[in-house]
Amino acid sequence: MARILPLIFIVTILSAIAWADTQVYFSPNGECQDAIVAEINKAQKTIDIAMYYLTSREIAQELVKAKDRGVVVRIVLDKSQETQKYSKSRYLIKRGFDVKYHTGSGLMHNKFAIIDGKVLITGSFNWTPTADQKNEENLLIMTDEALIKKYQERFEYLWERSRKGELREGQGDE
Repeated sequence: MARILPLIFIVTILSAIAWADTQVYFSPNGECQDAIVAEINKAQKTIDIAMYYLTSREIAQELVKAKDRGVVVRIVLDKSQETQKYSKSRYLIKRGFDVKYHTGSGLMHNKFAIIDGKVLITGSFNWTPTADQKNEENLLIMTDEALIKKYQERFEYLWERSRKGELREGQGDE
C-alpha cells in the first residue's frame, strides 16, 4: 500500500497538469472571439485554420497582422464561403492568403485552428459576429500534443482535398 500512494499522487498531479493546459470559453459575451484574437496575436510561425464560417472582421484583421509578421497562414473553408456575402475569404485572398474551399459533397463543418503546431483552438464557435454576440457557443484552447497531431493530420487531409480560392471578376472586399 505504501508504494501505491506515491503512484496515485503522481498520477493525480499529472492529470491536474494536463487539465491546466485546456482553457474553456463561452459566448455570447465576447470571450471566444477575444481568446481567438489573443492566440492569433501570439503566433510566430504558422496558423492552419479549418472553419465552416469565417465572417468576423476582427479575426480577419488579426490574421492580416499575423501574415504581416511573417506567419504562414493556410485556411480551408466550406465551399459556401466562396459566395457568402459576409465571408472574409475574398478579403483574405486579396491580401495574399492561401485560402481553399472544401470540395466534398457535404459541409466542411469543422471549426478549428492550429497555431505553431502547439496550440489547438476548437469547439462549436464559428468565427462570426453572430456566434460572438448572439449564439450559445463554446471554445476550447488546448496544448495537448497528441490531440494537436490528430487535428494537424485532419487539416492536411482537408487541405489536400480542397480547391484553391481565387478572386473572380466583380468580387471585392466584403
